Amino acid sequence: MNDYLSMSHEQLLEEQAKLAELYAGYQAKNLKLDMSRGKPCVEQLDLSEEMYQMVDNYIGENGVDARNYGLLEGMPEARRFFAELLEVAPEEVIVCGNSSLSMMYYLIDLGWRKGFVDSLTPWRFCLSNKFLCPVPGYDRHFRVTEYFGFQLVSVPMNEDGPDMDMVERLVKDEGVKGMWCVPKYSNPDGYVYSDEVIHRLASMETAAKDFKLIWDDAYCVHHLTDEEVSIPSILAECKEAGHPERPLLFCSTSKITYPGAGVAAVAGSEANVHYITENMMPMVISYDKMNQLRHVQFLKNKEGVLAHMRKHRKILEPKFNLVKETFKEELNGCGKIARWTDPKGGYFISLYLREGCAKRTVQLCKEAGVVLTGAGAAYPYGIDPRDSHLRIAPTFPSLEELKTAADLLCICVRMATVEQLLREG
Repeated sequence: MNDYLSMSHEQLLEEQAKLAELYAGYQAKNLKLDMSRGKPCVEQLDLSEEMYQMVDNYIGENGVDARNYGLLEGMPEARRFFAELLEVAPEEVIVCGNSSLSMMYYLIDLGWRKGFVDSLTPWRFCLSNKFLCPVPGYDRHFRVTEYFGFQLVSVPMNEDGPDMDMVERLVKDEGVKGMWCVPKYSNPDGYVYSDEVIHRLASMETAAKDFKLIWDDAYCVHHLTDEEVSIPSILAECKEAGHPERPLLFCSTSKITYPGAGVAAVAGSEANVHYITENMMPMVISYDKMNQLRHVQFLKNKEGVLAHMRKHRKILEPKFNLVKETFKEELNGCGKIARWTDPKGGYFISLYLREGCAKRTVQLCKEAGVVLTGAGAAYPYGIDPRDSHLRIAPTFPSLEELKTAADLLCICVRMATVEQLLREG
């Protein structure tokens, strides 16, 4: 392969013809491959089958029958289990249903309707509400605050976390009510917040008294290398800085056991936990405590979770390596037309193309039978101003399917790039 950026017009036309022939070969295969979401594959789901075969007693350690009403805050052993994962105290945890996203939605709604323990007024009464969105980020986060009418403000992500100089400037605006955060193995770059970034987030002065860090620790145990990365406790950092009510922490077992039947938890200061449960009482009497006990008896504790996740890694690491190797083999020789992240954990790889090439690449893939996450999905309002980013989800397809999809993706990237260069020339 030659450097596309140094090719003549005639050479680009020749390359376009070669790529068109390769592309037609894939179209003839009538592929139907879906890489649009970060879903566990069947082999990963099978790892948790034993969980539904091992429980023969639903009486908790405190004598409560998990089959009955009660304990809105969750079974004590489940609160202790999630406290260890989130590095907080058990009394700082509420164990909920299967979806952490639904709890994030609920707490944004709570802030909107009633405010928080540190609010002067409900957010809906404020003249201008804004939410900070590190980009690229998680589209479903952004949709929640967009739904409630917040102005979404993009903040660039660096390899050590969000651009803190920009964040510290923006939070001087009283209308900025919070910030979305995926601190470990971020969605989709796979970056990890540095100790310095976490300290600055905890200690910065904000104009909004009730500024909230929505701390989605979705990938806290989802390691892909021997280095099982750890980060400081955001709640401990915020307490030390004098802002104990600032962080609201979330995690779940969705990509540990079953996405559709896992257990989620929210954590925060004791004042936050008391306020949240008090406001949840009109909505729910208790969550599925039987499922809480099943998960605790199966996974046991953090070390049990890490052992279980090493089984996931054996399935996922070859898939991530395959995609990165394919990118290296098929794109590096074409010059500086693409770059990609090399995550140590999480569920995604970010692929960055030349400006203006992402949408066209997705379209070409779709027309040949491979569905990707839409270009722009990782940005507020679904708009990537550079049209250059793609979120790659290697987890769900088989290795054979993934190789086919990755090869086709590289052809589509090259086709989109050549088309753009021909237009420019």
